[in-house]
Amino acid sequence: MNEELKFIIDSTKELMQNSIVHLEKEFRNIRAGKANPSMLGSVSVDYYGAKTALSQVANVGTMDAHTITVQPWEKNMLQEIEKAIMIANLGFNPMNNGEMIIINVPALTEERRKELSKHAKAEAEVAKVSIRNDRREAMNEIKKTDASEDMKSNAEVDIQKLTDKFSADVDSLYKVKDEEIMKV
Repeated sequence: MNEELKFIIDSTKELMQNSIVHLEKEFRNIRAGKANPSMLGSVSVDYYGAKTALSQVANVGTMDAHTITVQPWEKNMLQEIEKAIMIANLGFNPMNNGEMIIINVPALTEERRKELSKHAKAEAEVAKVSIRNDRREAMNEIKKTDASEDMKSNAEVDIQKLTDKFSADVDSLYKVKDEEIMKV
């Protein structure tokens, strides 16, 4: 196969893989009722004037299935961390006991589960659109090459196979996440 076509296929595969990685990251941010330290992954704390990830200024762990604990390395950071969790708008109500911050993760209502499922479906659809855009870009690049028509045709078939594979991956990731969300 032509080097140029091989490069187009490889770079398209990498772009599509990045869409899957992004989707997995988004799914980790959608809570499914069980406490998980990654739920606070998007929280940034004002640490002496610099926005810093929460995990860089405190230990984040779980006490049990419904409780997240945040133990700051510096006691004077308690209020700042508490404020950052509230600003992150994750729907949590942090409690400060003077030593650490305790967050009770409420059980999900049926209505909230359906809402989260819709959100997961929307994220999956965004990933699929991204994959299809990558396919379109690759097809346009293939048409611009000076390879033979047969080689171009074979490359287009390869790109379509990649698209189908990654779209199926998105569907299976969504199915797993949806089951996780809807499980009581």
